[in-house]
Amino acid sequence: MGHYLHYVIGHFGYIGIMIVLMLGIVGMPIPDELLLTYVGYQISTGFMSYPIAFVFSFIGAITGISISYFLGVKLGLPFLRKVGPTIHITDKRMEQTKTLFAKLGPSVLFICYFIPGVRHVAAFLAGANAYDGKKFMVYAYSGAFVWILTFLTIGNYLGENWMTMKQYMDKYRAFFIVAFICLFAFYWYYQQKKK
Repeated sequence: MGHYLHYVIGHFGYIGIMIVLMLGIVGMPIPDELLLTYVGYQISTGFMSYPIAFVFSFIGAITGISISYFLGVKLGLPFLRKVGPTIHITDKRMEQTKTLFAKLGPSVLFICYFIPGVRHVAAFLAGANAYDGKKFMVYAYSGAFVWILTFLTIGNYLGENWMTMKQYMDKYRAFFIVAFICLFAFYWYYQQKKK
């Protein structure tokens, strides 16, 4: 995986990051977190600039999630059910995402980046269910901002040990997802109570 990422970034630079992230979020089987962590590592070596890498990553992420949203608006759920299996979007993932939407509403668009599989479905479902476009942008784009900031910073901090991130993600993914959802639910509850 490291060779593949090195090739993409070495040959296409910042534009490569943007395109790969866009395709990954639309539904291609690309390890987005690993890519961002590797870019963070490249930042730590001085090969890339943090602000420029962040901007191109952000553009790629919001373009990808916007495409998914508009595909949902135009094509709806029958299309996702038909095409989903070919891009590794299973019925199980769709049901998980629907359940999260039922519990958390549009906040799912914020946290979906941190849940592989769900981020590929959330924007499409939001479009298919006619979620308001402005609300979609607020939640989805702010989620992209935090997600990119998190993984670029982790890669920058880990430096040469950036590949250990994959081991931690594989081992503790369920824990991180539950912890993140709990924190977000607590924050949402606190905001509602304050209102």
